[in-house]
Amino acid sequence: MKVGIDTFNCDGGTSGVGVYLSQILKRIPPSGDLYELFGWDYDRYAYTETAPDLEFISKCHFNGNTANTIWHIHKYPEFAEQRKYNACFFPAAHKQLPQGSPCPSIGVVHDMAAYWGKRGVREHLGMILRIGLPRALRHLDRIIAVSQWVKQELVERMGVKESLVEVIPNGIDLSVFHPRPQNEESVILIQPFSFRRPYILCVSRLDHPVKNHVRLIKAFDIFKERTRFPHRLVLAGSDSNRADIIKNAGALSKYRGDIFFTGHFPAKNLPELYSGADMVVVPSLYEGGGLGVLEAMASGVPVACSRSAALPEVAEHAALYFDPTSPEDMADRMVTMSTNRDTYLECRNQGLKRVEAFSWDRCAEQTFRVIKETVGV
Repeated sequence: MKVGIDTFNCDGGTSGVGVYLSQILKRIPPSGDLYELFGWDYDRYAYTETAPDLEFISKCHFNGNTANTIWHIHKYPEFAEQRKYNACFFPAAHKQLPQGSPCPSIGVVHDMAAYWGKRGVREHLGMILRIGLPRALRHLDRIIAVSQWVKQELVERMGVKESLVEVIPNGIDLSVFHPRPQNEESVILIQPFSFRRPYILCVSRLDHPVKNHVRLIKAFDIFKERTRFPHRLVLAGSDSNRADIIKNAGALSKYRGDIFFTGHFPAKNLPELYSGADMVVVPSLYEGGGLGVLEAMASGVPVACSRSAALPEVAEHAALYFDPTSPEDMADRMVTMSTNRDTYLECRNQGLKRVEAFSWDRCAEQTFRVIKETVGV
């Protein structure tokens, strides 16, 4: 069996989708099956550490969504036929797909953020892809959804047959994300940063309004007014859609001196950043999978999160929930977490139990099973 793996729109392994692809590639089963990667030329070395033996085929030398969409529509079918693929695997099927395939195709949908909410707040896909993606999703032979929430959206919004969608949750690497001993140092050095403790952490790209940073900043202001605690707010994530609005909100905050934007944060240092936090807040208006919730819980850090989309499905009883449209409600949970030791410990302990249900080994095993079933081997 020869399978092509599309690395377009996986962000070179740095985003949540990129983490997913890297974890899957690490776990390709030892067999006579052949797997190949294809994508943008600048991704050529993005997966050499996780998949050093896989061939990478550079395609679509013009950057940008439009060029990428045109390549998938007009060039992909010929390319897949020339490579004699028995199947093609699309780890970012919610962002980019061909309109048809000469071989069986399997796509992973991590969220439907591009179709969530009013037009002005949706993730931008580009007109061609936005019109064509629903049809392309319906042409896939199998779809893997990372949550029941995403599966429901595929069926109800995209008109995908329910029988074609299988839910396979993301995993968490417990050898990387795990509780670490807390020392009494007031400053944590994580090159090239230094963080003064105590701090409240939010790990997410700066994407307004879907990631809801502006309301989090307002909630932090309320938290500081009510407690007078020395906590800082650390916002770790690279700039994305309308990041300037979020940074402006931080600059206008009365407590702007306690708000720290890290920009892109090195993935290898994330476990240490999580471990140093007093709590993690996930304020998103929309999340399809909630990988950040899993990373925080696995690190032994209590989570307060939005009661939105797939987040309750992921965290279940291991988090404090708030209304993401209410900074006051968000602040209430932050105050409770920081003042009620019993609640703090309960969330921490429940989080450590909850992450045991998520495994990259199991995710990869089920994913490769779906690929083989689709091919018919």
